[in-house]
Parts: sequence; C-alpha cells; structure tokens
Amino acid sequence: MFAIKSKISEKLSRFWGNSPSHAASQHHDHPQLKSYSKGAKTVSSFTIIHQPATNNKTEDDSKPVRSSLGRWISNSCTLRGVKLDDELEHNPKNEFKDSSTPRNEHETPVSARSTFGSEIFEDAVEPESPQKLMPKLTTDSSFINVELYEFLQSSIPNIVKGCQWVLLYSTLKHGISFRTLLRKSADMSGPGILIVGDKKGAVFGGLLDCPISPCLKKKYQGTNQTFVFTTKYGEPRLFRATGANRYFYLCLTDLLAFGGGGNFALSLDEDLLTGRSGQCDTFGNSCLAFDPEFELKNVELWGFTHSSRY
Repeated sequence: MFAIKSKISEKLSRFWGNSPSHAASQHHDHPQLKSYSKGAKTVSSFTIIHQPATNNKTEDDSKPVRSSLGRWISNSCTLRGVKLDDELEHNPKNEFKDSSTPRNEHETPVSARSTFGSEIFEDAVEPESPQKLMPKLTTDSSFINVELYEFLQSSIPNIVKGCQWVLLYSTLKHGISFRTLLRKSADMSGPGILIVGDKKGAVFGGLLDCPISPCLKKKYQGTNQTFVFTTKYGEPRLFRATGANRYFYLCLTDLLAFGGGGNFALSLDEDLLTGRSGQCDTFGNSCLAFDPEFELKNVELWGFTHSSRY
C-alpha cells in the first residue's frame, strides 16, 4: 500500500515539476498547499478553494467568467428584479394601496397621530329624569310638569314645604265620582291642591283643606292662605286672596267651588265632567280656563305628608 502511494506521489511530483510556471502560479493561487508525513513516507496533498475569477475572460474575451457564487448572486438579483417589475407592471403609478381601505384621489392622507391629537373629548351630559327634577312627587301626574311643580312648590304654605306629594284622587285612576273624591280626601289632613284641566290644554285649580267636608248649607271654608292658579297665559299664574271677602272655597253635596262675589273663580259640578270659571272678587282673578264653561279633562287631588311610606 505504501509503495503504491509513493509511486503515485513521485509521478505527481515529476508532472508538476515539468511545468514550472504552473507550479509557481499554483503556489501563488493556492497557499493552502501543504504536505504531511505518515511514518517514513511523505505524502503531498493540496486543497483547492474555488474563488470567483472576475478578471478571467472567456475565449472570445467578451464575457466575464462568473463563479457559482457570482451566478447565485446574479440570479438572486434577477429574481428580485422580476418581482419589482411585476409590481410596477400592475401598479404603473407605483401606488401600493390597501384594497380594503379605498381612498379618494384628491384625499389628503392624515396621520393617526394628528387625528387623535385634534379630537376633543367631552363628557356626555345625561338629561335628568323628571323623577330627579321633581323628587317630592311620589307618582306621575297628567298635569304637573317641572315648571308647574317648581311654581306650586314655592307657593304652598311653609308648613308643608319639603313634604312628599301624595296623589289622593285621580279620575284616571279612581274613576269619575264626586263621592270618591270626598272620601279619598279624608286619607290625609292639612292643605291639599286640587288640579283640573280643560279640553283646550289649560291647567288650573286651587289650594284647600283636607279632608273636604261637604256642608248642608251654603257655608264657606278655608283661610287666607287659599289661592287659585292657571297656566292659561302660557306660564303658571297665581291669584291669592285680596281680602275683599272671606269666600275662600265652598263644598256642598253636589258642588265644589272657589271664591265668591260676582262669580265663582272655579266650580266643578257633581258629575266631574263640566265646570265654570269667571271673574271673582275674592281672588281678583280673570277666567282661569279658555272658556267660562268647559269640559273637564281630568281631576287630581294632591296631599302632603312627612311620612316615608309614600
């Protein structure tokens, strides 16, 4: 085995030795040429490292010779160039846009930073409910709104200010009955407000004392704290006792009326379907309704209490 290797080595040495220029260039181009010994024999070996020869030319001296590494780089650049050419072919104006977000041609792009920076955040104002604006009203009313509530709240006697408003009687809730109105008024003692309305939209009434006690004879009741009011003029208007007489209110078995001297300021018939209103000396008022005789839309009687059960 070693003899065969020695012969091969000698032949190679003679072969390379016959071409000195080639040997010199090989030593120059391949500095990695080396030899090693095994035992007494010496075996020469060399390693050829392929490097790109950019200066070498082909037989026609027109095209450079490229190594495999150079061809790989060139192919890579060519592939990237093809991809770029394809993009430019499909987008001649070089407009790369997201198809999911169409944009107007004349639209000026705005950055997200400027958009959020220009936003003004304001607290949403939640409208207050009627229950919050009328906290003393224990139930809904077909007549009382916020304006009328505040107006009456400031007009009632001081003894009942701050009390709960309790609906004692309503024709919509308890039916149309004069006897039921009188009976329900006995559920509470003290001042009460009678509120009625006509078919044309006027709301009016007056302050009286509860319970309402009918008299067999024509006998007036009440004090100088009694008053009448109306919304006929677009806003609540109050008429207090003028001191001309003491005809504050009158309750019979078939009639309930406020004021006296010339006309009743307000009178309700026993059927609670019709009523009348006119000028009155007791309160110095004009007609509370749109017409002296009118049809009732509804009748409500409100009382006041400090009790929390309502």
